[in-house]
Amino acid sequence: MSRIGRLPVTIPAGVDVKLNGNDMTVKGPNGTLSASFHPNMKIEIEDNAIVVKRPDDEKQNKALHGLTRALINNMIIGVTKGFEKNLEIVGVGFRAAKQGKKLVLTLGYSHPVEIEEPKGITIEVPSPDKIIVKGADKQLVGEVAAQIRKKRPPEPYKGKGIKYANEHIIRKEGKAGAKGKK
Repeated sequence: MSRIGRLPVTIPAGVDVKLNGNDMTVKGPNGTLSASFHPNMKIEIEDNAIVVKRPDDEKQNKALHGLTRALINNMIIGVTKGFEKNLEIVGVGFRAAKQGKKLVLTLGYSHPVEIEEPKGITIEVPSPDKIIVKGADKQLVGEVAAQIRKKRPPEPYKGKGIKYANEHIIRKEGKAGAKGKK
């Protein structure tokens, strides 16, 4: 049996879970999330916990078992605590600012780059070189953070660009031996 799939997901206080077949809606302090799951998975609410069961030990059902349980757990965590991604901007003159619901990035292009804040996501700029993307939907938070990073990915020579806070940039050596030649 799946090690992750067999674990029950406890429903914390203040979270309302509605189950309609394999369609689930979760309401909590941080918002509402809903998802539809594969029809092979059987989802039940037992003793203030959500349990996912699979019909047999087929390879696809084993994979779906753990996936379904992980997605449900992420929904519960999202509506209670929420998710966040931290981004850093590295480079002289590179900076971020917030104008209403827009994130304005100065990234060395001839124009400022503007990114609209999607519904369900909040973007914070605590300092000109830091961006925090917060929200209840883990997939959407990651997608928005990736879209921001894509505007100027870090380059391998000096590391200039937008990177995740915990990301390690593998540096390349510059032109070696070019000093002595003329």
